Order: sequence, then C-alpha cells, then structure tokens
Amino acid sequence: MEVFLGISAADGVGIGTAFVIPEPVKRAIPHHRIKIDQLNKGWTRFEQAVQAVTLDLGDHLETLSKTDEQDKIQREVFETYILMLGDPVFLKEVKQFYEKEQFNIEYAVQFKAEEYAARLRNAGNDYLAERAKDITDVFGMVLDEMLDIHPFDISSVPDGSVIVAKSLSSADTIILSKRKICGLALTEGGVSSHVVILARNYGIPTVVGLEDISKKITTGETLIVDGGGAEILQSPDKSTIADYKAKIRAEQQHKLSLRAFLDKPAVTKDGTLFKLMANIGTPEEAEIAKAEGADGIGLFRTEFLYMSTQGVSMNAAARTFSEETQFKAYKQVLETMEGKPVTIRTLDAGGDKIINAVDIPLTEEKNPLMGLRAVRLSLAYPQVFKTQLRALFRSSVYGNLRIMLPLISSQTQVKQCLDIIEEVKAQLREEGIPFKEDVPVGIMVETASAAITSDCLAQVSDFFSLGTNDLTQYTLGIDRENQHVADLYNEFNLAVLRLINLTYSNATAAGKPVSVCGEMAGRRDSIMVLGGMGIRNLSMSPKMISQTKELLSRFTIQELESISAKHLSNVWDQLNT
Repeated sequence: MEVFLGISAADGVGIGTAFVIPEPVKRAIPHHRIKIDQLNKGWTRFEQAVQAVTLDLGDHLETLSKTDEQDKIQREVFETYILMLGDPVFLKEVKQFYEKEQFNIEYAVQFKAEEYAARLRNAGNDYLAERAKDITDVFGMVLDEMLDIHPFDISSVPDGSVIVAKSLSSADTIILSKRKICGLALTEGGVSSHVVILARNYGIPTVVGLEDISKKITTGETLIVDGGGAEILQSPDKSTIADYKAKIRAEQQHKLSLRAFLDKPAVTKDGTLFKLMANIGTPEEAEIAKAEGADGIGLFRTEFLYMSTQGVSMNAAARTFSEETQFKAYKQVLETMEGKPVTIRTLDAGGDKIINAVDIPLTEEKNPLMGLRAVRLSLAYPQVFKTQLRALFRSSVYGNLRIMLPLISSQTQVKQCLDIIEEVKAQLREEGIPFKEDVPVGIMVETASAAITSDCLAQVSDFFSLGTNDLTQYTLGIDRENQHVADLYNEFNLAVLRLINLTYSNATAAGKPVSVCGEMAGRRDSIMVLGGMGIRNLSMSPKMISQTKELLSRFTIQELESISAKHLSNVWDQLNT
C-alpha cells in the first residue's frame, strides 16, 4: 500500500476503483506542401474520415428520442452536421483549393472550413452565425479522425470509480455528479476552485495538490480517498479497507443524527435566528435544497446550465441557450421552493468557467480571471444578457425571485445593468407578458473595489451577497485554482475579514440585507467568525445545512462575537496563522 498526501478539498471517505483520465490531446494541424502524386492518397483519407464521422453521427441519432426536448435539440444538431458533411458545394471548394495549392489535406480542410465559417459569421444573420460554429465543429471532428485524435468522453466513466486526473473542468464535474463517483484525486485545483465547490455540493470526497498522481496510479486499482485527512491510499490491504468502511458507516450514522435538525430553525444556544440558504447549479438541486430544509436559494449559478450541456465531442459548442429553456429552468426552481426566496445570479461565465457556446465567442486572454467575465461579459454581449433577463422576469410570477449581478466593481456597472433591465421590462409590458415589477436586484461583493465602496453601491442595490471565494482571490492577488499558491489562499487574512466587516457595516447602515454565499458560509470555523460579525444570512451547499444548524445550537452570540473579535483585532495572530 502506498499513501499520497495532498490538500483536503471536500470531506468524506470513498472507496472505489481507480479510473485515470488521460490528459487532453491538443490538435496541431500540420502545414506543408505535398507532391502532385500524393493528392489522391490525401483526398481518399479525407473521404474516409468524412464517412467515419457521418456513420458515427448516424449511430448517435439512433440512440436519441424523437419526443424528448433535449434529445430533439441534439437530433437537430446531428442532422445539420450530416448535411454539412455531404454538402457538394463546400466539398468542391475544398478539393479545388487542395489541388491548386497542394498543401497537405489537413491544412486544406481547416483553412476552407475557417474561411467558410468567417463568411457566415460576417453575414450579419444570427442563424448563419450559428451555422458558422456548426461547420467548424463538424469538420473539427473530421480533422480529429484524420489525425487519430479521439477526445475522452467523460460520460464513459463507470459507477464506483475514483477519478484520478491532472484536472477536471466544471462541466466534467457536473456530468460526473450524475454518476455514482466515489472520490476525486486531482493534481491541480485549490480548495476554493469551482471543481471543488461542485464536489462539495455533490458530496464527493476530494483531495487536490497530488503531484503527478495520474502517472503513479493505473486504472483498475483499488483506491481510498480520505477527503478530511487529505490522503489517497493505493491498493490498501483488507484491514485498512475494513477500517475505512467503519469510518464511512460512522459518517452515515452522524448524517442520520443530523436529520433531527431538518425541520428546525437555525438558532444559536441563546435563541438568535439565522437564515440558511442553499447554493445550487441546476434545477434538480433545488429539490435537494428543499429536502435538506433550506430557507431558500441564496445562489443559483446559472452558468452551470450552459456547462452541463453535452456535445458530441470537444469540438461541439452548446446550442444557443434560449429564453424558453432558461424560463423553464427558473420557473422550476421557483415553484420547487414554494414561495421561499430564490436568488438567481446572472451569467457568471469567463475566467475559469469557460462556456463553449455559439452566442458567446471564446476569446484568448492573458489573464482571464481579470478579463471579460461575469457582468463584464453580460454588458459586452447585451443580447445574451437581455435573453436571460426576459426569462428571469417571466419566471418571477411563479415565486419569490431575486436577481443578483456578479463581479460588480462600480456604481456605473450597476446602473448600466438597471438600464437594460428597464428596457427588458418595457418590452415585456408592450408584449403583454406578465411579470413582477418589484423584483429585487442586488449585487455580489467579490472585489475589493466593491467592498471599499459598498456605501455607494448600497444606494443602487437592493441587497448584497458576499462572494468570499473571489473576494479573497482578488484581495490577496492569488489564483484560487493554482495549487502552487494554495497555501497562500486564506479567507481569514485580516484584509479579507476587514473588507467583509466593512461591507456588512455599510449594508446595515443603509438598511440593505447582506448575506454570504461563498465557501466561508459553509465551513465550521468561518461560520462562527461571520456570525460574530453580525451576519445572519448564509448560503451553502445543501448538505451543510443540518451540520450548520447543529453547530449554531452549541454557541451563544456572545461566544461567536468573541471568536470574531479575536480574528479582526489580533494582528499578531493573523501574521502567524
């Protein structure tokens, strides 16, 4: 037995079979001249690849329902791909270019696909712009076939696996959550990375910061993931497995004991009431939040609706996420929560949450976490923003909706968003579509500029929600996804705590509600500090709600205030934490 030590990311113990996910192969298109006698051979390879992809798409089509809405969308995509693969006009253009220029066939295919796609994008028509993405997607699949590149299908991971990988995308984690995964063992990622946040939400034990583990473990080996102990045990003996099975049983018994708190309010030992909300990423998770006794939804991460859309390959983009599709998702969550408050965050894409969607072009950025993401992306692509707002306001009549804007750094941004909101409301009135006029619109405080100017932002916002993950990242200048600086990422840093306290004080003075929806809201030590500051609204993974109720029941407010004051005032402790 060998033990690998990493960084604890998501608590719990899992025992399963290792499944090592290979690192993705990046497509590199060769570019060189060929001899005239090589033309026929190259064209034959191209035709064979087209035929192989066409047959593969046909096989996928046969597995799809003709009545299911999601399958219907996927059928339309596949059928479009097959038509494009057989388009005689485009194939003739490729062949003429190939024979005239005598470049290798892979370069010729890529060049003509990109050229044709550019013509469609520049036509000034939304439908043709989407077809532009289709043509690069499907001929990307042909190029993969010609270059013998076969992207790994994350949905092929069997139940009972412990995933061993260098890293996972958020989209991969969402797909894996629908399977019975026993644990994650990752080389990359920090304790507040989005993959880890999702793993906590789904109750998947996770250890990160495991150097080169994917090279030391092979698929099929038995692994134990000890999330709390930050250990991965390779090929454990029977005695060790028995010990960890006992730990799993003890965890399950503890969870059963916490069910006594399900229907109880969250109150301290001396009777102070807290509101405990849930963070979710899909409509289905609202059912979990309800079952766990959440007082509402404090954060619905709408970008995960895009990210959970599966394509046929890594080349495929998500289809335009329509107003109707979004409306149905938001309506479902509002109805599930039966009048309890539901805070839905507008699209927080970009940065480390890459969305491959036809209506949000991918951009190369040197520092994407500081770049075009969240509200900046929405303002850069106002039609995407308006589509989401229309769906949100249409859904507002079905429950207690609150809209939240991410990554706000100035009053100007809020005012720009409010102007667009008024445009959308005016359109809905004109169309006779019912909606609630008085939906609260608040902001996430996750930049230092927002915290420092929170007194000004309170004048244009109905509520605040502290996103402590990004607030810590931006305040300390530390990439929370980077395992090399993971030890420097500290939400208890005095600068972070003072910004949280300042925001709470300014919000309270302005009479605006304030909550915390970052990972600090779901950890035992930080819950006590936040409660001692005066914060009474916390939003966390649904699975943490009963544990938090149990924790609060053991402390008085005075005890929490004492814990918080120590962290806020003792600089020496901060330097030595």
